[in-house]
Amino acid sequence: MKADSSLYRNFQTFLKPYLPQKVQKISLNAGFTCPNRDGSKGHGGCTYCNNQTFNPSYCDSDQSITEQLNKGIRFFAGKYPEMDYLAYFQAYTNTYAELDRLKKLYEEALGVDRVVGLVIGTRPDCMPEELLDYLETLSKRVFVLVEYGIESTDDQSLKRINRGHDFACAQEAVRRTAARNIPVGAHMILGLPLEDNDQIIRHAKRLSQLPLSTIKLHQLQIIRGTRLARDIQQHPDWYQAITPEEYVEKVVLFLEHLNPEIAVERFVSQSPPELLIAPDWGLKNYQFTHLIEKSLRERGSRQGCKFISHEPGVL
Repeated sequence: MKADSSLYRNFQTFLKPYLPQKVQKISLNAGFTCPNRDGSKGHGGCTYCNNQTFNPSYCDSDQSITEQLNKGIRFFAGKYPEMDYLAYFQAYTNTYAELDRLKKLYEEALGVDRVVGLVIGTRPDCMPEELLDYLETLSKRVFVLVEYGIESTDDQSLKRINRGHDFACAQEAVRRTAARNIPVGAHMILGLPLEDNDQIIRHAKRLSQLPLSTIKLHQLQIIRGTRLARDIQQHPDWYQAITPEEYVEKVVLFLEHLNPEIAVERFVSQSPPELLIAPDWGLKNYQFTHLIEKSLRERGSRQGCKFISHEPGVL
């Protein structure tokens, strides 16, 4: 289902000046770890995290980057034979390694036929200046998008989910990256423990003051085997199950206060049913998009209708 660009800025609109052709992201697992797992910042990772929920079937760290990409291309090529591809370094922290290793992996991906750019998912505390130097040079040759997991703009929430950095760290990383003329994306979770709708509006206002190009929204998902699942057993008041309609309300509130220049790539994420504890809504991503667009139309609303540029005191 085609997104309604009159209601919000979508990812295709953002991409068009860079890549006018049809492109598809292919997720990769390059075998990285995370400073929040190996003891550099902490152990156990973020409380909600189980990377099995992110990886499609063709994404296997036992295979080389080239093998994963070719497998992904075969997966999509039957439906869209003329499509080009973006190599999406997704699992864990994809800038958390020595520069030489990172260069080798990125260049390997770009060496695969029909791969026209990179999307690199990482943490805001894992972007050294020498890597930015390289990515700045690379971005003059191919498309490069860096996506930072920000998740919340509230430092207490970040501590609660064992994120290992504060919002100031995220602000700095976004600004340093955008200053190199590299498009920057953010990941945000709506509905973290003890965050209400007022907090969601504050998230939108704070993010709107940053030089972000894109954003991905995710509902809070309780995944088997995570610390969050155990935390909620011990503190049941931390989590209140919400309906799809209540989540749509959160997204709409967020969109209304979000800078209309920031493209929204997605509104929800989906985890494998065997790993998901809650919420089990049984809806596909496109169905949520339809519900959000319907709500915006019924309210006579759109992205940014309540956005205030340079709102004092927000940051």
